[in-house]
Amino acid sequence: MTNKNDDAIDWDTNDEQIFKLRLFVTGTSPASVRAINNLHVILEQHLKDRYELEIIDVYQQPLLAKSEDISAIPVLIKKDPAPMRRLVGDMSDTNKVLRGLGLL
Repeated sequence: MTNKNDDAIDWDTNDEQIFKLRLFVTGTSPASVRAINNLHVILEQHLKDRYELEIIDVYQQPLLAKSEDISAIPVLIKKDPAPMRRLVGDMSDTNKVLRGLGLL
């Protein structure tokens, strides 16, 4: 008998996997602009055509920020592939972002 765990984490990287990401920012603050720019560079270099990035301004969508229990800005949430992860900051540390995305 096989004990299958549907919640098991698949650590294998699949070149066809689409990364679903949400970046929460506060308008056009300097940290938010840096986070957006830095993240775009990283994603284009390492996940070109394999990501969906939703940029959410917490001033425009406070209920969505509340539903995600956002306590720091900017914050990137990796929704898919599992495991879900949160990265706080301006995304200037490329290695930290890549580790957070599970790419290192």
